[in-house]
Amino acid sequence: MQLINRIHFRNVGGDLFGGVTAAIIALPMALAFGVASGAGPVAGLYGAVIIGFFAAIFGGTPTLISEPTGPMTVIMTAVIASYTATNPETGLALAFTVVMMGGLFQILFGVLGLGKYITLMPYTVISGFMSGIGIILIVLQIPAFLGQANPGGVFNTIVGLPELISNINPPETILGVLTVALIFLTPSRVGRIIPPQLVALIVGTVVSLIFFSNVNIRIIGEIPAALPQLQMPVLSGTQLTQMLIDAAMLAMLGAIDALLTSTVADSLTDTQHNSDKELVGQGIGNLMSGLCGGLPGAGATMGTVVNIQAGGRTPLSGIFRAAILLVVVLWAGSLTQNIPMAVLAGIALKVGFDIIDWEFMKRAHKISVKAAWIMYGVILLTVFVNLMIAVGIGVFVANVITIKRMSELQAERVKAITEEKDDTEILLSQPERQLLKQANGGILLLHLSGSMIFGAAQSISKQLLVAKNYQALIIDFTNVSHMGVTSTLAIENTIENACKKGRQVFIVGATGKIKRRLERFNIFNLSPSPRVTGDRFEALEQAVALINHDRPNGPNSSQELEVNNSVSKV
Repeated sequence: MQLINRIHFRNVGGDLFGGVTAAIIALPMALAFGVASGAGPVAGLYGAVIIGFFAAIFGGTPTLISEPTGPMTVIMTAVIASYTATNPETGLALAFTVVMMGGLFQILFGVLGLGKYITLMPYTVISGFMSGIGIILIVLQIPAFLGQANPGGVFNTIVGLPELISNINPPETILGVLTVALIFLTPSRVGRIIPPQLVALIVGTVVSLIFFSNVNIRIIGEIPAALPQLQMPVLSGTQLTQMLIDAAMLAMLGAIDALLTSTVADSLTDTQHNSDKELVGQGIGNLMSGLCGGLPGAGATMGTVVNIQAGGRTPLSGIFRAAILLVVVLWAGSLTQNIPMAVLAGIALKVGFDIIDWEFMKRAHKISVKAAWIMYGVILLTVFVNLMIAVGIGVFVANVITIKRMSELQAERVKAITEEKDDTEILLSQPERQLLKQANGGILLLHLSGSMIFGAAQSISKQLLVAKNYQALIIDFTNVSHMGVTSTLAIENTIENACKKGRQVFIVGATGKIKRRLERFNIFNLSPSPRVTGDRFEALEQAVALINHDRPNGPNSSQELEVNNSVSKV
């Protein structure tokens, strides 16, 4: 795996403009996420700087812009609240240690080559937990939006909503409403020149300084103009399991977020990202961010799209963006200290609104009632229980429904044939149907097709119940593309039962990997050994001959002789 991302200097002008534009968008978002998380605005800014820098250098998507995102901030908010509540002195250090551990998990995912599997998740689950995260982000902004302190957590905020409203701080709420209105109502032609979030940030701050200068309004305060202090890892023996769970949650969510954004970048630039390398880059970025007291982050769709549209094509755009934000942190702190908290709450609230998958929510029930129930269930579990539980249950239920449907489809591909019927015309030729008729129910032909995974095992057992008095069993593998372990065991059991009852077994069309799979299960060496043929007609002919030989008087009618002769001529 190449260590450094695909950096070249053939597009410096475009990358510089893309980096500047992405930095302008990142500034208000980083401040808002830092405040929303409880770690402070400087944590959001340093998260944007550090993750953006290291992910650009070591990632696998040239145009990806990485920074703290809404979903990652929601998780980090819960992590900080949990550890500071139980460990007031070391809680924040424990939370940043979780960020470092999450980065190590992401590096491990990339080294193990899991990138291509991370996003293999039902869309109903992805939509549900993203919408749930959006709802959480909105709910958590309500106290600051109303000029109140955060009561802690989604449930407490919802329960305490009447009290929050009764104690509303009108000036701060006016600023929050103004912020949201500016973001929503800024004309698109203006938005293409200057981001609505930055417009709202500047206007909201100016309005607060002019009209509410004598009113007690909460502001973010002075940001230290200094390099970040290293946050050495702190481990708690009693909370180590919970730290690992939280780190895995951050790592998985960040991986999904980044790789989905990488896919968007590919579609805009007609390129192909390296998923595993991107995970390594994201992991290094989060590891370094946690070490420097920054928020966790991932690939940001908005920043990435703006970067590409502004001309960014190489990782230099991400490096330029990080450098510009670092300059802001070190030398422009006085310009950001008067930003009202309510303005940042309004910006974060709009982010939460955008995260909710409104488009899919509007039509999910029309597409599939089951899909809609899965999505809404994941939303509720995400908001009121836990993201990992929500995703786990959502994936489990979605997979059970999928397996059930696949089993139904596979059941249609397993046919047990004992006599000539109308539907046999599709599967058997005329000579084969004549041989089957001549056997007079003495042959059971088990016709398989497609991929025989574990869902087919039950179908095989059910189909064999249609005939109990057959003398020869023919299993046709000609059209089978794959045999799973469970289905192979079902075939083995079927053959063993037939052999115990003295019935002759014929195996037809088992070649290549199907043959190797049967050999691994020692099926060809069962006693008595199954007869192996490459042609179904040949197996039917041998089976008919065997049945007629076993009958006391051979063929029992002139009609059977006539059929036999006609088949032989064919």
